[in-house]
Amino acid sequence: MDLGIRGRKAIVCASSQGLGKGCARSLAEAGVSVVINGRNRQLLEQTAEEIRQATSVDVTPVVADVSTREGQEALLAACPAPDILINNNGGPPFRDFRELDRQALLAGVTMNMVTPIELMQRVIDGMAARGFGRIVNITSISVKMPLAGLDLSSAARAGLTAFSAGVARGVADKNVTINNLLPGSFDTARLRGGLLAMAKRGGISEAELARRAQEAIPAKRFGTPSEFGQTCAFLCSVHAGYITGQNILLDGGAYPAAF
Repeated sequence: MDLGIRGRKAIVCASSQGLGKGCARSLAEAGVSVVINGRNRQLLEQTAEEIRQATSVDVTPVVADVSTREGQEALLAACPAPDILINNNGGPPFRDFRELDRQALLAGVTMNMVTPIELMQRVIDGMAARGFGRIVNITSISVKMPLAGLDLSSAARAGLTAFSAGVARGVADKNVTINNLLPGSFDTARLRGGLLAMAKRGGISEAELARRAQEAIPAKRFGTPSEFGQTCAFLCSVHAGYITGQNILLDGGAYPAAF
């Protein structure tokens, strides 16, 4: 399917690896020029070259922490008038809520709520004026199904979800959409790192933990960054202009509800 966005420009935050990389790669395959972002220069440059070689589109790597004002300025300097914004960022680590002090709470809310809102503020009016815009926030299944130890991440992303819901309705008539993608268990470095940590604490192999985790998912597997990216690219397409303010689960059926 031709997504109708060839020649468009996108900023994809936190995209040197994992789900952000999957989104950047899929957009590039659709002919979109992408600005990718990360804090590890070597990894980011490798990803940029990989996407260039695979798609022959312009790929601009920006080394920056997207949660800082300086990082956001760097992204917007590389792409002052994006047609597409993919909000993504790392989340707070697993931690009992009793251990969260004020500094940790504010840092988590900044990473997973304030930062994407600030970027939306910077780009949305330009999108509306040009008559095309696609904003996708990568949140988490934990917005709908809280996970123990991820209370701060869940709360911050739920706040972003509620904030975006009203904003989305205010720009829908300008052909600007805002949607949220809620990933479940995807085979990324973050997931593998979590499994390794749990394996060390529990005295069980990482492979066995991964097997048990996959067995608990109706699809019996982890998702791939590629399939996540393709869903993101479709939401950014001309065919998805009537989809806005939605929370779309990609979880292999893990969320046990009809609505």
